[in-house]
Amino acid sequence: MVVASQTWELSLPGCSSLKEKRSVVRSIRDRLASRFNVSVAETGMQDVHARAELSIALVASDGRMAESLLDKTDRLVESHGGAVIVGVHREIYS
Repeated sequence: MVVASQTWELSLPGCSSLKEKRSVVRSIRDRLASRFNVSVAETGMQDVHARAELSIALVASDGRMAESLLDKTDRLVESHGGAVIVGVHREIYS
């Protein structure tokens, strides 16, 4: 069994209010949770309009499966039009 986590630091260039930010973050969070069955949370920068930090956690049967799933989630976040990835931190615990 492998436990993995990944955190994205995001720039939200079109957001000038917390309401706009919540809309973008909620969209990404809901897509990650529904498509990949991972736990998702906004873990930082809650009061900053144009930045966000999102983290996911997952459990997989092996390291390759965890890496593959993290790569897929990374592509989903990268493809979202309202956010630009500024930084990524990935950890895998076996």
